[in-house]
Amino acid sequence: MPQLPKRPYLLRALYDWIVDSELTPYLLVTVDDASVQVPSEYVSEGKIVLNVSPMAVRDLDLGQGAVAFSGRFGGRPFPIHVPMASIQAIYAKETGEGMMFEPENIEPDPAPPEGDPPDAGADGPASGGHLKVVK
Repeated sequence: MPQLPKRPYLLRALYDWIVDSELTPYLLVTVDDASVQVPSEYVSEGKIVLNVSPMAVRDLDLGQGAVAFSGRFGGRPFPIHVPMASIQAIYAKETGEGMMFEPENIEPDPAPPEGDPPDAGADGPASGGHLKVVK
């Protein structure tokens, strides 16, 4: 049986720990993969830092192969899709505590069509929480 990638599980656990500690979770993302959907004007040196706190994003999905949510940049909503393999780190803004990830071979979740927000609240409340209803 093939071993499952660790990154999605570690990412979700650290996200919960950071939020439960009342800190702000940030993701460090490389944008060299064409399936990464982030606002290019906020990319610096091929990387972007994303605030993924419950107050900063809507419809957060920490999936097996990707992280997706709707965020605001410069006051404008923007659908974000980041394949798990493009996430280099998760850390707390206030303390810097978190984890850098080693390269891993992770099968990406399919990217949503460009311009469509990720599952606009179809499975849960629009409160910005990080839990998803699984059927």
